[in-house]
Amino acid sequence: MTEDTVWAKGEIVYEPAERPRRLRADAQRNVDALLEASKRVFASAGVDAPAKEIADLAGVGVGTLYRHFPQRSDLVKAVFQREVDACADAAPALAAEHEPGAALEQWLLRYTEYLATKRGLASALHSGDPAFDALPGYFLGRLGPALASLLEAASEAGEIRADISAEDLLYAVANLCMSAAGDGVAYSRRMVALLVDGLRYGADPARG
Repeated sequence: MTEDTVWAKGEIVYEPAERPRRLRADAQRNVDALLEASKRVFASAGVDAPAKEIADLAGVGVGTLYRHFPQRSDLVKAVFQREVDACADAAPALAAEHEPGAALEQWLLRYTEYLATKRGLASALHSGDPAFDALPGYFLGRLGPALASLLEAASEAGEIRADISAEDLLYAVANLCMSAAGDGVAYSRRMVALLVDGLRYGADPARG
């Protein structure tokens, strides 16, 4: 049995020493490279892709992958949370750079790209594995407030209608992108742009 087979079954390959609270700079670079490589490999080959393929793309040894992510579920969760965090953190940056309506539109397009990445994780996230039970709450807990702040600002500026919640919009965009799974992210972006036009219909310019 290969190490990769053991990892694929979700078993711990070794008993790791207690991790330090803060990684050294070189270790953090390795983690970042592994997460980026995993995102790309998962998107193209799914979460069951060989560990060596991920490690090779990251430019590290397989042992380094196992050391940071002893179980495959650890890696899947880390990739998911990293992408959610990046999407959520984009909201205040966009709000600082654009007018409220434009910031909202740019964020929804950024969210659309995130959803395209998330497709590679879908089989794991919907597998019923209890290791992933907390992820839906993490998704809403990070993205809900990020989108709500943009919605509120755009509504107060009179640029969009005021009768939609952040959670409704998150799921509306997700469902819209799901129906276009075979058409690529460019098609999803066009559909989301149409949705944004719909948000502008019924806006109250007097609020701005």
